[in-house]
Amino acid sequence: MGFKGVLTGISHYRNAYTLALSASMGSIFFGWDTGLMGGILTLESFQNYFGINKMSTSAQANFNGNIVSIMQAGCFFGVLCTSWVSSRFGRKRSLIASGIIYIIGSLIQTIVGLGSSQVVALRVLYFSRFTAGIGVGMVSALAPSYISECMPRHIRGRCTGLVQFSDNVGMMLSFWVNYSASINIASSDMQWRMPLMVQLVPGILFVLFMLPQPESPRWLVEQGRYDEAAATLAYVVRTSVDDKAVLLTLEEIKADFLGRTKISLFSQFRMMGESRTTAIRCLIPSIVMFFQQWNGTNAINYYSPQIFASLGITGTSSGLFATGIYGVVKVISVGLTLAFAAESWGRKMCLFVGGLGQGLMMLWIGVFSAIHPQNTIVPASYVSIVAVYLYAVFYCVGWGPLPWAVAGEVAPNHVRTAALTVAVGVNWLFSFTISRITPVLLEKITYGTFLLFGAMCMIMTVWVYFFLPETKGYALEDIKYLFEKDVMVRSLEDAPGGHVFLGGRRAMPVEEMRRAAEVHYSSEISEKGDEERNECSGVADLQI
Repeated sequence: MGFKGVLTGISHYRNAYTLALSASMGSIFFGWDTGLMGGILTLESFQNYFGINKMSTSAQANFNGNIVSIMQAGCFFGVLCTSWVSSRFGRKRSLIASGIIYIIGSLIQTIVGLGSSQVVALRVLYFSRFTAGIGVGMVSALAPSYISECMPRHIRGRCTGLVQFSDNVGMMLSFWVNYSASINIASSDMQWRMPLMVQLVPGILFVLFMLPQPESPRWLVEQGRYDEAAATLAYVVRTSVDDKAVLLTLEEIKADFLGRTKISLFSQFRMMGESRTTAIRCLIPSIVMFFQQWNGTNAINYYSPQIFASLGITGTSSGLFATGIYGVVKVISVGLTLAFAAESWGRKMCLFVGGLGQGLMMLWIGVFSAIHPQNTIVPASYVSIVAVYLYAVFYCVGWGPLPWAVAGEVAPNHVRTAALTVAVGVNWLFSFTISRITPVLLEKITYGTFLLFGAMCMIMTVWVYFFLPETKGYALEDIKYLFEKDVMVRSLEDAPGGHVFLGGRRAMPVEEMRRAAEVHYSSEISEKGDEERNECSGVADLQI
């Protein structure tokens, strides 16, 4: 699709894009914090205020890991409560509540230490970051589900990927705010408080933007509120509620929820294993979220100043500047991917190319760091710095935006809340793990850190190639057919050069499987109608 085609699509589906942008603004929270703390930790004013510069090297590594990972711990607990809250109160109201919680936690961070001792200030900082993390965790679980449930199938991947785009925008902005604070504000409390104050802005904007948005049509159908669901479907495609496409989509959603309305959260978790197909579809979101963390991106996001320093870029301001460029590269890359690749290449190809490129870049950095452990600049240092930026590009091609799209699409409608809760919980659990152990790994095994993440990138690339079918272009209600049988055959059919492994085998087309299912469903309805007529006839005979 060319640039003109993208603009035409955005104009036609402007309500859908507005909804997606409003919900995905919540991801700016996490992106902002990811870039924020990595830079603040390098500021001398922050180190003096909390006494970090008086700690040993090991103690500093532990402190850095703790202060970064405490937010991920909050995110994990936020995710745990998301399923019940969103099932009970709906996606929209739960998203607004998550924004308010984030604002409260951020506000406490900006005033930490005022009128208290250093020890108390540190405790309050931990508490406030944990509180903000609860809001971040809730929105990270809710936004992809809410967006995927509202979007037309033709732009669903692009719109769900806006979650990662917003994450990168928040990260980029925080990088430059940190850089600005380091060169324009004197070494004082305000130097590190100012970036914390600015993070209130995206939280407030998120809440304001979400207020006029509609509720998820699939949640409304689950509650039996069909007229409101039709209104949401009509709103996102800018048509009337009587439009045939709207009515057909509504009937498909109702049929998918037939006999499953108002399923309790406990029942959803139990039903995740009701069949082999459902189990596979509930497992894949957790797998992609696991891999998204173990490709090493958060290691670079949080500790990029230290990593650039190890490659020869010395000085706080220089490290923050290089990190700021890294953020710009990520925003541009993910924007281009969503505009031109997510719906043309498809999810599988983007993940395959992205994972392979990330793995190669990580392995290069690891090998260079092993051969040249000094912080001095040599010609290969420039290649390694470019490799860090290329790593960001490949991440944004695949494993940045696309796991959110895959997770939101593959999870079954009737247990989507539970499946995504588990998946995002896995994401935050390993985000916590990575952010906690990375400074220790960089200190203890140095270049081995990059080799570890490079190996994981290669493993996830192999998994995508052999075990993940393409989901682009399918309605949410039709994706189940991709996993009913011949999953590996279908995956290889969608993989570049995958026919080499098939030897002539082919999976049954989805259209044929859907027609067979419709015939079976119509037959069941017909038999049920005959039984009801016979029962009515029997009752009439008895009355006579």
